[in-house]
Amino acid sequence: MFKQLFPFIFLFFLFETVFSQDSSNILYRTITIDDINVGAERTELYFPIIKDKNLAIVANHTAMIGQKHLVDSLIGAGMHIRKVFAPEHGFRGNADAGEYINNYTDSITGLPVISLYGTNKKPKSSDLQGIDIVIFDIQDVGARFYTYISTLHYVMEACAENNITLLILDRPNPNGFYVDGPVLEPQFKSFVGMHPVPIVHGMTIAEYALMINGEGWLKDGIKANIKFVTVDNYNHTYFYVLPIKPSPNLPNMNAVYLYPSLCLFEGTILSVGRGTEKPFQIFGHPELRAGSYTFTPRSMQGAMNPPLKDNLCYGFDVSDFAEIFIKNYNEIYLFWLIGAYEEMPQKENLFNNLFDKLAGTDKLRKQIIEGLSETEIKATWQNDIRTFKTIRKRYLLYPDFE
Repeated sequence: MFKQLFPFIFLFFLFETVFSQDSSNILYRTITIDDINVGAERTELYFPIIKDKNLAIVANHTAMIGQKHLVDSLIGAGMHIRKVFAPEHGFRGNADAGEYINNYTDSITGLPVISLYGTNKKPKSSDLQGIDIVIFDIQDVGARFYTYISTLHYVMEACAENNITLLILDRPNPNGFYVDGPVLEPQFKSFVGMHPVPIVHGMTIAEYALMINGEGWLKDGIKANIKFVTVDNYNHTYFYVLPIKPSPNLPNMNAVYLYPSLCLFEGTILSVGRGTEKPFQIFGHPELRAGSYTFTPRSMQGAMNPPLKDNLCYGFDVSDFAEIFIKNYNEIYLFWLIGAYEEMPQKENLFNNLFDKLAGTDKLRKQIIEGLSETEIKATWQNDIRTFKTIRKRYLLYPDFE
C-alpha cells in the first residue's frame, strides 16, 4: 500500500501546494547571508558593551563573521575572551549526535573549551567565576528537539543564578516561516524537548530566549539579564539559506527542511540516512520492502556508529520533497511515518523509548497505532498551536508570516 500510494500522495500535495501558493497574500522569498547582517556582524552595536569585559563564548562552528570565526574576530579586536562553552557536536561542530565530549583546550586559540553536552549541560558557578558577559552565538534550525535551544535554557539559568549578562547575537531561523507539530507535554520534558512548544516553533534564538524568560520557564521562575543584537533586514517570511551546515548530519537545505518531519524516525527502528551521503533526506529499514530506494549506512565522520550500520535498507529518497512541499505547504509531513508503520512486518517493535520524547507526547504514537490519518492527527494539535501562537507573538523581534 505504501509503495503504491507514495507517488499519488506526492502529486496530490504538489497540486495543493501550487493552489495554496497562488491564493496566498504572503510573499515568501529566499535570502542568503549576503542579503542580511546577522547579529555577530553588527559589531558597532555590541563592541561598546563587551569592551574591557571578561567574556565567555557559547558557540560552535556556525558563529562566523564573514569568513572568520567570532572568537578569532573578537580576539583580533582586543576583546578579553576567557573561555568557550561548546554545545552538542562540539566547538568545531564535527562530533556525532549524542557523542560525549570532554573539556579540552582549543588548538587554534589556546582557550579552554568546556562541554555543555553529556553529563555537564549547564555551566557551573566555578566555570563562570570572573566572567562579566556570556555571548551566545549558535545557528539554530528551529526544531524543538534540536538541542541548541536546550543549551540556551541552561546557559540562561546559569547566567541568572550568577548575575551575569547574557548577550545573544541573533541569526535567522531557516524553519522560521511556519509553526507546526504537537506541543510538548510536561511529563515528556527532556534535553530533546524542554519547553511547551510545537516541534516547529518559528522563532529565532533571541526570540526564543525572550520567551523562556517571559514565560518563567527557568528554574524557580528566575530571569536572565538578556541583551541581544538582532538580524538586520530579516523577517519570518524569508527562506534563509544557511551558509554553513549547522551539524554533521544536516549537510544541506533539503535536510534542514525535512529534519522536523524525519527526526521522528529517530524514535523508531528505521534509519534516516545517518552514515550515508543523504542524512535526513532518506529513510528505510531492511524489512521495509515497500521502498523503491536502497542504501547501506556506513561508519563515517559525524556518524561513526549509525543505526543499522552495514545493513542494506529499503526505503525512500525524499530529498526533493523539501523544496516542493515543506517550503510551500508549511507543515510537518506525517505520511511517511504512518506509512512505515503500516508496512513494517513487526509493528509492535517500530517505536523505541525516544519517540515520545521527540514527539513531546505519547498521543502521536498511540494515534498512529490506532490508524488515524494524518488529517485526523493534525486536527488534534490545532488548539494547542493556536494557544502557542498567541504566546509566541509577544516575543517576536521581526515581522511575522501572519
